[in-house]
Amino acid sequence: MSADGKKLAELVKRVMGAEVRGDTSVMISGITHDSRKVSSGDIYVCIPGFKQDGHDFAETAIKAGAKALAVDHYLNLDIPQVKVGDTRQAAGLLAAEVYGNPSRHLELVGVTGTNGKTTVTHLIEKIAQTGGKQSGLIGTLGTRIAGREIPGNHTTPESTDVQKLLSKMVNSGVNLAAMEVSSHALDLGRVNGCTFRAGIFTNLTQDHLDYHQHMENYLNAKSLLFSGMNEYDHQFAVLNEDDPACELLKRKAACRVVTYGFKSKADYWADQIKLSDRGAEFEVIFKGIKTAVFTSTPGKFSVYNALAAFAWGIETGFTVDVVTQALENIQGVPGRFQSIRKGQPFQVIIDYAHTPDGLMNVLETAREITSGKLITVFGCGGDRDRQKRPLMGEAAGRLSDFIVITSDNPRTEEASKIIEDILPGVNGNAYTVLEDRRQAIYYACSIASAGDTIVIAGKGHEDYQIIGTEKIHFDDREEVELVLRGTGYVE
Repeated sequence: MSADGKKLAELVKRVMGAEVRGDTSVMISGITHDSRKVSSGDIYVCIPGFKQDGHDFAETAIKAGAKALAVDHYLNLDIPQVKVGDTRQAAGLLAAEVYGNPSRHLELVGVTGTNGKTTVTHLIEKIAQTGGKQSGLIGTLGTRIAGREIPGNHTTPESTDVQKLLSKMVNSGVNLAAMEVSSHALDLGRVNGCTFRAGIFTNLTQDHLDYHQHMENYLNAKSLLFSGMNEYDHQFAVLNEDDPACELLKRKAACRVVTYGFKSKADYWADQIKLSDRGAEFEVIFKGIKTAVFTSTPGKFSVYNALAAFAWGIETGFTVDVVTQALENIQGVPGRFQSIRKGQPFQVIIDYAHTPDGLMNVLETAREITSGKLITVFGCGGDRDRQKRPLMGEAAGRLSDFIVITSDNPRTEEASKIIEDILPGVNGNAYTVLEDRRQAIYYACSIASAGDTIVIAGKGHEDYQIIGTEKIHFDDREEVELVLRGTGYVE
């Protein structure tokens, strides 16, 4: 895009059925859906939100310098307006045009699934770097552009932000980017306007039913990543053959499909798996080749993540040596089975697991490397899927020797009510309730003995708690280190 921008008439060609009222020759140099972030020359997209309607802030946007509006109904305002059927779905398409379709100027990899998205995108980034590519990353931990960190608030940012970030990547010389693509993002059109070179599916387990209502809706949202791709542009999908959702995704995919898993029918399959507290060793068998792989994160789930990244790397054209070296050298992802070692005689593991399946995977792995008791500290988020709360309790109760049930991000729910929803699943297993998360972590550390493992689940990398509508600083990792320092394990 030129420094002066693009004419409004050029932008609207991307959106089918768009109607324009007003001067279409006006030059547009930016785009936003947030009236507080409007700059002179922007087109402001009026999105009806869950609590507020962006159309109500159009006048504010105009005063801040907006030169045009995208609306779902014409407003009584003297400014060029683009009327579309759904402004949320159109926003990404308009943004892609505003920023010169940046995803067409780099290799964009989308990773979707309930668990593993963050880890797989980090593995992809490492493979790209090892293979000599300038890389970018967008996801739960924020954005990284050629090594420069940009904080983020969503797994997948809003569509206008996605295109702006991709544009920054292109301008910074990035030629390969990995992006976590959530089900919300797919359903709400946040990745509209993105051209993906590859899409990866990790797994599907219960989550986000507060939004999707049913697992079928959840899966259909995930499938949008693959149905939007095609083989003519050399796009391809990497799917988990062992997950029951794989068959539907194969049917929905409009591009070439390769699979990975623990079964020999997969295109890339893992054999001779050896798990230890050091990590996971296994062989990958593909295309008549067998090669050894090591990753430093323990657990079967870690093998799946590495296998997905391995398959993508080979299909993208990286050599076996580059891919295996990258997987071996990556030191783990913050808040993903992250071990806190400060000289104490027991293990403390911080993990983001906040779904029944995610918690089960983490606890099964912890159990394999624990000689003593397994102590689990967890809660459930407020204003989110209530159905999974007793399932989380059941997973913890089945696999732990002792459970400390606490708060997570209660948001506008009472933490005590959330805990009441968890308790039926615990089903008589040994537990205590400490609503204050700081107290819960302290208590778990105080009762741990040599050989025990404490798993503190649910928040992982997050450095905050949301209580009511307030976000307060709280970091599980910091809390553990404070406890260990107070008990004499840290100097």
